[in-house]
Amino acid sequence: MALLDEIAAPRDLRGLSPAQLGQLASEIREVMIDAVCRSGGHLGPNLGVVELTIALHRVFDSPRDTLLWDIGHQTYVQKLLTGRRAGFDGLRKRDGLSGYASRAESEHDVIENSHASTALSYADGLARARELSGDTDRAVVAVIGDGALTGGLAWEALNNLGGAPRRPVIVVLNDNERSYAPTVGGLAAHLGKLRGAEGDAGAANVFEEFGFGYLGPVDGHDIAAVEEALGRARALGGPVVVHVVTEKGRGWETAETNELDRCHVVRATPSAAAAPASSPAWTAVFSDEMVRIGEERQDVVAITAAMAEPVGLLDFQREFPARTIDVGIAEQHAAAAAAGLAFGGLHPVLAIYATFGNRMIDQMVTDIALHSAPVTLVMDRAGVTGDDGASHNGMWDLTLFQAVPDIRIAAPRDAARLRELLREAVAWEQGPTVLRFPKGATGADIPAIDTTDGFDVLHNAPGRDVLIVSVGPMARLALDVAGQLKEAGVGATVVDPRWVTPVNPTLVEAAAYFKHVVTVEDSGRVGGVGAAFAQALADAGIDTPVRNFGLPREFLDHGSRAQVLAHCGLTADAVAGAVLTRMNSERTLAS
Repeated sequence: MALLDEIAAPRDLRGLSPAQLGQLASEIREVMIDAVCRSGGHLGPNLGVVELTIALHRVFDSPRDTLLWDIGHQTYVQKLLTGRRAGFDGLRKRDGLSGYASRAESEHDVIENSHASTALSYADGLARARELSGDTDRAVVAVIGDGALTGGLAWEALNNLGGAPRRPVIVVLNDNERSYAPTVGGLAAHLGKLRGAEGDAGAANVFEEFGFGYLGPVDGHDIAAVEEALGRARALGGPVVVHVVTEKGRGWETAETNELDRCHVVRATPSAAAAPASSPAWTAVFSDEMVRIGEERQDVVAITAAMAEPVGLLDFQREFPARTIDVGIAEQHAAAAAAGLAFGGLHPVLAIYATFGNRMIDQMVTDIALHSAPVTLVMDRAGVTGDDGASHNGMWDLTLFQAVPDIRIAAPRDAARLRELLREAVAWEQGPTVLRFPKGATGADIPAIDTTDGFDVLHNAPGRDVLIVSVGPMARLALDVAGQLKEAGVGATVVDPRWVTPVNPTLVEAAAYFKHVVTVEDSGRVGGVGAAFAQALADAGIDTPVRNFGLPREFLDHGSRAQVLAHCGLTADAVAGAVLTRMNSERTLAS
């Protein structure tokens, strides 16, 4: 029997010999490489924290002692050590283990928001709560990477933690010199000096200046050394930084030799029966068009928050390195800096995952929109992302950004519209623009049969029974709904607004000629496009009833995009059935 199979809980680690610990680390890597290459997921980060996770669970008594992982996708090793080995083959699958920390799965998983730079604030608050209640013999340990320390929130927390010399919080700095990409800025330089200053007591140390004890640097792949440092940190009794140096992708040559991202994410191995993708990914189309725009316009600059390749800016960066800015994991700074770039006469394109765009709402309101700064925000992975789970669905962007005055938001339905709308966005100099698109392949282009005052007509049926307003990639679903309604004797016209904010007044006027309006979007129903369209009709005195189909106000469990959309009633059968049920009910009442 493999040694890993005998580990049912962290307490089972404590009687292992050094040789057994080495064997266990090897088995963990073998299991993760095999499972994650089949399911897809964050492999490189987890390969780098095998020994660190083992040491943490040998020194501290989780869950009595609290271990806070800043990056939730870095907890695969913890899952394997806390009774979840049997379910690991179902990682990221519907009804299987989450690809992130999950409070529903285990008492050892304490936080699960999976947005970087937050763990130190959780630690500060938790330690304060225990201090006030007299609960002083339980450790609070926060594991944060050097990449996550480029986020401003982490420094706000360090400022507070360092100012409380008797508050026992252990900050484990997992320094692998990168987040997704190599760590940038002055922090990277400072950590480099600390790594090279072992034993030099006179070396400047920002953590000590903030009021922390400092231990390290420690080889993060030497379990005994890490355990010794953690034990010393606990004994010190105040805020302490344990600087642990690790290697992302450790133990798998494919990752160790991958200079781009050390196999940060690996894709699921396609089955033999799976057909190859017949259309490009949304991100790839954006990437290609950005390079073309960059060739034509010297004033266009690109900004990334440590994710140039995932958001489609790597090719732009290679072509125009001086016009590509990587700010690290610092989305709020990225947005405010974009405003400054616009003040200087440039047109910044800030590309980000939609879920991380949530962090920038204040900057979008007061730094960008208030100043009418011509900044284009491109939000990849908008809508349901699926297997990454609740924190990574990009389902709040339309609700949040529609509230911003004078903003324009575009939602392309296909690759051709992505190219067109991106160009329209960077051509707009009167204020901010947003372009949103989902994860995955674009599918075939959907041509318009007519264009009227800025919106596209995709299908026009005789009669004026139902007007279907489709948002972005939901156009294909809307057309399928129209087909089912036609079979039921109901005429449905399908339109794509292209620019969903502000609401097109001509489209509002057109709605007055229909008996029913249906809106379909892969974003939240609360404050979404459908809600805005209904409000516009009401403001115009148009009493055509509106039925909105979108995502409910709830955190959605992980699964494939199709599974999550089906759970939310966003299938052709469900939408068409709901429309017909309502129409039949109204006919019954009328008779």
